[in-house]
Amino acid sequence: MTGRARIGRTVAESTPAFPSRPRPPAGAPNVVVVVLDDLGFAQLGCYGSDLATPSIDRLAAGGLRFDRFHVTAMCSPTRACVLTGRNHHAVGMGFLPEVPIGFPGYSARIPRSAATMPRVLRDAGFSTFAVGKWHLTPRWETSASGPFDHWPLGLGFERFYGFLGGDTNQWTPDLVRDNGFVDPPRGPEDGYHLTEDLVDTAIRLVQDQQQATPGKPFFLQLATGAVHAPHQVPPEWVEPYRGRFDDGWEAWRARTFARQLEAGVVPPGTELTPAPPGCRPGTGSRPTSGVSTPG
Repeated sequence: MTGRARIGRTVAESTPAFPSRPRPPAGAPNVVVVVLDDLGFAQLGCYGSDLATPSIDRLAAGGLRFDRFHVTAMCSPTRACVLTGRNHHAVGMGFLPEVPIGFPGYSARIPRSAATMPRVLRDAGFSTFAVGKWHLTPRWETSASGPFDHWPLGLGFERFYGFLGGDTNQWTPDLVRDNGFVDPPRGPEDGYHLTEDLVDTAIRLVQDQQQATPGKPFFLQLATGAVHAPHQVPPEWVEPYRGRFDDGWEAWRARTFARQLEAGVVPPGTELTPAPPGCRPGTGSRPTSGVSTPG
């Protein structure tokens, strides 16, 4: 027995006690982190885009928009920074886990000494869920036999649904639930698409948790497969934009930049940087200004 247990000569003379589970402080918030790969911040409506992102825009309208932030410009290193609060080299994720090179900072293994955010919150009494792209496990540890200590459940998450690698087919994905591989619930012929499945699963995990333990705070990381390659978009999302960008990348970029200036996303007097040397006008040259989320 632990705590205030008192053991006498008989049960009647003894006082039982049971171990207590950690409880988060009163008013502890729910935390939702949404990770969108390969998305420039100018592609969100609340940052000046003419693309329709109404849900994100509503969130931004009720919160804060930051215009100075940093990523490591690659998927796995940025994810490691977010989950540990440390420099990616300090936690072995200096590059992608598919190609570790065996030197300090590049082991592709987050060490146990670097407590992840879900592990800290779980140990403080939160529920912890990861849904979607993971990309923090060395490639030779992603088979059905593990080892599983660098899978989501080994790094602090209690539940996981998604895919372990850097990308997967959006119509027929390689899916994992917790520590085992599973088939998609439907096929593309039935209208299946990974993004919808991930969002529906994230909602269901939270609903189940809140129904069983009302008021218990949770940490949810939702990382879609989009807009990372492969670019497999349902037709109903493509058609509204057909012809919108026919005048070329540079023209779209200039219009977006003008909206950013008007909205105050970038300060007055900011000048749009020129396209890189060697890029032909109208060929879709990639932007050289702004901030991009991890790829």
